[in-house]
Amino acid sequence: MSGNQELITESTRRRLTERQADTVRRLTDAAVEEIRETGFDGLTVRNVAKRAGVAPATAYTYFASKNHLITEVFWRRLNALPPVPAGGTRRERVNEVLREVALLVSDEPELAAACTAAMLGSDPDVRELRMRIGVSIRRRLEAAMGDGADPKILGALELAYAGALVHAGMGYTSYARMADRLAEMAELILPDPE
Repeated sequence: MSGNQELITESTRRRLTERQADTVRRLTDAAVEEIRETGFDGLTVRNVAKRAGVAPATAYTYFASKNHLITEVFWRRLNALPPVPAGGTRRERVNEVLREVALLVSDEPELAAACTAAMLGSDPDVRELRMRIGVSIRRRLEAAMGDGADPKILGALELAYAGALVHAGMGYTSYARMADRLAEMAELILPDPE
């Protein structure tokens, strides 16, 4: 890599140049399109690469598996959320954080189910992204809770979110309804609003 190429983003596997970041973006966009047409079961990295106009070997240099690719889609959407707003009560801010995270993929049920399945994958790249996702959600919840956030309450909110994601992934509720259910859980978990 030449000294004047700027490193603009990071993937699970390595830092990316602008050109490489564009390839990853094309692959993640193509993955979403592929999910819409074939569902998660029909998705392959090879088909995504073809749709993105990328050689399969190139796609595999960025994504070890379809689980890794789809978890990256969720991570990128989460990472693109605006900062947590400062206004309102703690409960309102927490509800907003939980709602926005729950709704990241709720308008696309096939993608939402794929994200749930993919994030449960065991390959190292998925585990790394899962950790990043967890840390990001925790930071958003901490920001919503404000100074002196009780770690036990944060843990309960994280478990509520994870449980709701699995619950929706199993088909017990819709991803859109999951946002409302999380608000109900936050109301039970959080002390009365200040």
